[in-house]
Amino acid sequence: MGKRIIQQARGHGSNTYRVKRKAFRHKLQYPRGLGENGSVIKLFDSAGHTAPLAKIKYEKGVFYIPAFKDMVEGQKINFGGTENQMGDITELKNIPIKTKIYNIESRPGDGGVFIKTGGNSAIVKRVIGENIFILMPSKKEKKFNSKCRAIIGVVAGAGRLEKPVVKAGKKYHIKKSKSKLWPRTSAIKMNAIDHPFGSGRGKHPKSKIAKRNAPPGRKVGLIRPKRTGKRK
Repeated sequence: MGKRIIQQARGHGSNTYRVKRKAFRHKLQYPRGLGENGSVIKLFDSAGHTAPLAKIKYEKGVFYIPAFKDMVEGQKINFGGTENQMGDITELKNIPIKTKIYNIESRPGDGGVFIKTGGNSAIVKRVIGENIFILMPSKKEKKFNSKCRAIIGVVAGAGRLEKPVVKAGKKYHIKKSKSKLWPRTSAIKMNAIDHPFGSGRGKHPKSKIAKRNAPPGRKVGLIRPKRTGKRK
């Protein structure tokens, strides 16, 4: 008798494949308004993030952001100023060209979506009217509204990929803290009872198209592809 394949087990949501809630208990966001000041009251690590987090206190409360390089506790943070110092939170229209920024909002007021992983940053490339073009870490330009906010600087935690993960157990716990499945096993290397691609007796699973109404245990391979075959 076969057993549940990983897609089914993860979808069921048991403790084996469920991330601990405390890993994401700190919601990264921006203050509601601009034109105020805050101070860094705490720097700490978070299992659910690749960069250290900073707890910022201001008149209306506290909020959390990814820490920037060389940030220290007690440092003053400006919201919406034009001085453009390291760590300032301001709108893109107030940031000079060639400035490194991170935690960029996708739409004004959403709290920051892009560039939040350790060691990353984007660069303000050019300004055309109300649109600001940002050079992303992927070396592609992306257009943003001039009222979107960002933080000046580079995300802390650079070099996290340079140190090798020597032990498999360490890698397992790193992935588990973020609810990532590891190690991954190729489906064609499994037995036939464990996966639809199992045994691999002359099969070509990469070209398999799952039916749209297939159950979770059968929905593997190309799921609702827009097109298949060699592009001419």
